[in-house]
Amino acid sequence: MRKIAIYGKGGIGKSTTTQNTVAGLATMGRKVMVVGCDPKADSTRLLLGGLNQSTVLDTLREEGEDVALEDILLAGFSGTECTESGGPEPGVGCAGRGIITAINLLEQLGAYKEEKALDYVFYDVLGDVVCGGFAMPIREGKADEIYIVCSGEMMAMYAANNICKGILKFAQSGGVRLGGLICNSRMVDNEASMIEEFAKQLGTQMIHFLPRDNMVQRAEINRKTVIEFAPEHPQAEEYRKLARKIEENKMLVVPTPIPITQLEKLLIDFGIMN
Repeated sequence: MRKIAIYGKGGIGKSTTTQNTVAGLATMGRKVMVVGCDPKADSTRLLLGGLNQSTVLDTLREEGEDVALEDILLAGFSGTECTESGGPEPGVGCAGRGIITAINLLEQLGAYKEEKALDYVFYDVLGDVVCGGFAMPIREGKADEIYIVCSGEMMAMYAANNICKGILKFAQSGGVRLGGLICNSRMVDNEASMIEEFAKQLGTQMIHFLPRDNMVQRAEINRKTVIEFAPEHPQAEEYRKLARKIEENKMLVVPTPIPITQLEKLLIDFGIMN
């Protein structure tokens, strides 16, 4: 079983990318579980056809400790298994603790047991590595591979560099490795070549460049992944390519984060800050 976490700047498209990639793997016959690690609980919506899934924390608040696995783990598109950690009441508590509670409960209830024959577990994680809870998938060995969704925008690259700092820190005490950058295009000038160079400087790869296409929004409005909504569309094939590249990826590295001055120089060299 491969344990993968998807990180990146808030709003960069992590959840959309994760769900479409998982859909691609599922249509390849892989058995995949998705653990949403965002208090918004939108990491599985497209796989579940828009169903507002009861989160682990909501279920615990409503039902107490007497929770069964089927209460928090639902069947989604093409046999995927979907769960959402959820978060505390607004303004109260630490959202990161929801991730810790959810993952611990899933383990206790047997969500990862060998007889389930899972090929992949995907963790869709909120934003940057901002606290211990959000870092849990890499801090405690819950995830072995990290993929960072970014774009050619400065703050997306800044966040990616910060996430690499977190990976570097925890790689020294565990086995977590970076599998590559996924460029979710924002149609920035020279975007693909810039992210390729950024990846090179980090010591990793741009595993795939996802072009911007309105079909993604059309599918989301219809509460589906592109692969389910328009399987013959070129954008669906882009997600299938990404799924295949992750499946075949052997380049798992400890990244080398770059200084902010080097990041700014990279942006200038590619004409973004002129």
